[in-house]
Amino acid sequence: MKKVILTENAPAPIGPYSQAVQVGNMVFCSGQIPLDAKTNQMLTGDIKGQTELVMKNIEALLKAADCQFSNVVKTTIFLTDMRDFPMVNETYGKYFTQAPPARSTVQVSALPKGANVEIEVIASR
Repeated sequence: MKKVILTENAPAPIGPYSQAVQVGNMVFCSGQIPLDAKTNQMLTGDIKGQTELVMKNIEALLKAADCQFSNVVKTTIFLTDMRDFPMVNETYGKYFTQAPPARSTVQVSALPKGANVEIEVIASR
């Protein structure tokens, strides 16, 4: 059975998708970009700050699904500039200190709303 996860503590969807979906014990979180959940405004500037906001948005989705970062089994990071990878990786690593999930990182030509980073996660409850 599919259950839609929705929280006001993460940015509202900007299209026809759910913030996260739970199927059985798996939680699939839509990609998060550096949007402020309260204002729906994009955070610009330093990539570390953008990544921090993305991770906070993911944290809010995981919490709404009764999960935490230790439940995450797979992540995908999308970057518009692979030169940002070391800074993104440093910030990301603060959230996965033990038994980190499997991960893919890819460079893309563009992201929604002109974002520089987007991260999606899959968790197991």
